[in-house]
Amino acid sequence: MGHLAFVGLSQVRETAVFSGLPLTDRLGESERCCGVWVVDLRDGKTVAFLRFEGGVQEIFAVQVLPGVRFPELLTDDEKVLSSSFVLPNAALADLARPA
Repeated sequence: MGHLAFVGLSQVRETAVFSGLPLTDRLGESERCCGVWVVDLRDGKTVAFLRFEGGVQEIFAVQVLPGVRFPELLTDDEKVLSSSFVLPNAALADLARPA
């Protein structure tokens, strides 16, 4: 993983803070997306991405968990649970198998 960067991308929204930015003006709302992109640092190409289609608009942190294929959130903290996102099983089935 030394040559890969995991980049969290929040959805740009038209607010007082972001209004008037060239990016906000250039991209339509359907093109503004949120997710995690995996970029090969050797050539700058995107090698994978996880795009949230709805329900998630901001990514605050990305952490790689080496060797963990299906991590789980184990807590009974209502505040943490109410702001967490779970990938559907169908999305997990599409993941590439480790080599």
